Amino acid sequence: MQPENPSGGHATAFALGLTDPSITAPEDVIAAPGKRVVKRYNVYRNNVTVSLIDALAAVYPAIQRITGVDFFRAMARFHLRATPPTSPLLFEYGRDFSAFIESYEYAREMPWLADTARIERAWLDAYHAADMPVLAAEALATIEPASLAEVRFTPHPAARVVRSRYPAVAIFAMNRTDGPVTPLRSGEAEDALVTRPGHEVLVSRLPAGGAAFLTHLLDAASLGEAVAAALQEAPSFDIQANLAGMLSAGVLTGIQHGD
Repeated sequence: MQPENPSGGHATAFALGLTDPSITAPEDVIAAPGKRVVKRYNVYRNNVTVSLIDALAAVYPAIQRITGVDFFRAMARFHLRATPPTSPLLFEYGRDFSAFIESYEYAREMPWLADTARIERAWLDAYHAADMPVLAAEALATIEPASLAEVRFTPHPAARVVRSRYPAVAIFAMNRTDGPVTPLRSGEAEDALVTRPGHEVLVSRLPAGGAAFLTHLLDAASLGEAVAAALQEAPSFDIQANLAGMLSAGVLTGIQHGD
């Protein structure tokens, strides 16, 4: 089955109906002799819908485990209708799923779910990021102390920071395994650092001020500017400990001297 003319508006109309059940089969769609066009179009639409929902489930296994399969697939179906795919790569689909979750009426009792989805998406992006050697701690020793505050770094392609008002890191971690889920006893805000210094993606909780510090560094701020932002947010920010943690996690790949 195919549009009679697969170019331009005909192809667009054909594709739009695949994610919107309110749209009937375009008039110019043809099928093999003896085959009913509407029935075959609906079957094709159902197959596309199932494939995209399966793709979302593959990207967000922790979210599916939290909500249950039926809830997840219903939510994914509404997301699909609101936001059809724009890329032929299935792993690219669902980048705005976390924003959809925030507005999804039936997920309001789980306000932390969207941030957990953001961490899960960051995990996949880190997994697919380019390989780069990480910055060694010894590299900082080559910088003159008077110039240290002006230094800027080159971030690793896999490095990502996800901020949350909820214990999203703990929720993500306990739902990415097959073991039993233990009761969560903390409601504290948790900011996540997602990196891939080697072959494994790592998700860790950042200390107070750590998210502001790394967000500024990843946005090309100087070390002095990043430290100032961290101290403004968390006066107890430990510069040495955060530098050491940043390097061991493989957040950076190089040093840029000066402006």
